[in-house]
Amino acid sequence: MSGPDDTLRRRPAAPLTADEFRAAGHALVDQLAGFYASLDARDGRPVTRAATPRALRERLGGSATLPETGQALGPLLAATAESLIEHSLHNGHRRFFGYVTSSANPVGALADLLAAAVNPNVGLWELAPLATEIESQCISWLAELIDYDPGCGGLMVSGGNVANLIGFWAARHARAPWDIRSAGLVGDPRRLCVYASRETHTWIQKATDLAGLGTNAIRWIATDADQRISPAALEHQIAQDRAAGWEPFLLVATAGTVSTGAIDPLPALADFCADAGLWLHVDGAYGAPAAALPEAPSALKALARADSVALDPHKWLYSPLEAGCLLIREPQQLPATFGFHPAYYRLEADEADPRINYYERGIQNSRGFRALKVWLSLKHLGRAGHVARIRADIALAQRLFAAASAHPALEACTQSLSITTFRYLPEDLKPGAPAVERYLNTLNEALVAALQQGGAAFLSNAVVGERYLLRACIVNFRTSAEDIEALVEIVVGTGRALDAAQRPAELGP
Repeated sequence: MSGPDDTLRRRPAAPLTADEFRAAGHALVDQLAGFYASLDARDGRPVTRAATPRALRERLGGSATLPETGQALGPLLAATAESLIEHSLHNGHRRFFGYVTSSANPVGALADLLAAAVNPNVGLWELAPLATEIESQCISWLAELIDYDPGCGGLMVSGGNVANLIGFWAARHARAPWDIRSAGLVGDPRRLCVYASRETHTWIQKATDLAGLGTNAIRWIATDADQRISPAALEHQIAQDRAAGWEPFLLVATAGTVSTGAIDPLPALADFCADAGLWLHVDGAYGAPAAALPEAPSALKALARADSVALDPHKWLYSPLEAGCLLIREPQQLPATFGFHPAYYRLEADEADPRINYYERGIQNSRGFRALKVWLSLKHLGRAGHVARIRADIALAQRLFAAASAHPALEACTQSLSITTFRYLPEDLKPGAPAVERYLNTLNEALVAALQQGGAAFLSNAVVGERYLLRACIVNFRTSAEDIEALVEIVVGTGRALDAAQRPAELGP
């Protein structure tokens, strides 16, 4: 009869020897180098391939159950990589102009491999001493890049939603006029409210919901013709709320809206928040890195005056997903908002050489080493390299706007940062009449769907002033002027074919 000692003697060996790991890893790197080359190639692979969920599930074996026995790693890894490469939407493709997800710097892939191999838990300094210091330095460098105080606090998170949520909770703790951490929302009869424009990302609804305020606590402030929040409308709304017994505590401004890249008037908003006692949080998930440019819009230079700023290196600093960051002007606000000290963490205090424990600065205890890929990219390219890439993206978006303005079958609509919106407009149709506008919306919606399925180029959409628009966001170091010219021809050719097939008879031939 076997006993516990026999079980331990038969304990399985490590799943891979060093030689097996080396062989599989080298083969994968060779495969991925070929993939990167295909993204760079002028006539390489499509941006995406049309597929259905059912077809992809069948490719994975349909309803196959968990394998009882394992497989050799080399062939398994090669087949998995081939399937993933062939059946993905490639945001690194030179003609990907869709959502705000950048082409990822290949150094980030190597960084993630290194981070996963060492596997530090960047929640407690003792568990990840060097990784913690790299994250701290990375946060300081990101702040310096956008002219925020490099002595600020912050932490790396998964992306913009979480970065903005962390800023929201810090603002609630700092500005609530009672001890909200211990007493909660029921600790005072006053009701908190927040201010944002309709162009604000949907994280604000999630934040008010999760914080217990409810979405009715959001005051949606009107915007101007350029989708920027109106300071006059903001001031009027706050006066009304205070008269009605509400407790305003937070203004959310945006540096680079999702739809059009609009930048709220940050200098005026910073002045207003300073006078009104509101926390100013800037959602710069997309646009904040553009503040690194000397010629950046003047509004971006006021990022330094925000109480907190969210930015996503995986949006416009070319890091692989996931990589978000929250910067906060007063570092102590994060542990004041999130810090608890359980007995199972042995925390050594050294006032002369303090340790950072990131678990008390956010919502995670166990934390992966996200900072490494961002830090390595900042060291690899430097400020100048990132500025050059961002500047080129903006120039290409401006080139697209000019090309759309000049083309008789396109109507250029908005241009800000690296986002351009436009629409296909058949040359024989005059916009403005309600029936024509309804058809143009239908036509351009069909056009976006066709482009996203076609694989030659990938765009997303925006709705501005009730017009359904094509939206090109360029955060892609592979995109060139040649790709902009090709995009115009692809859009016009596809638009003409759709118009010929679906135009209502009452609008003419």
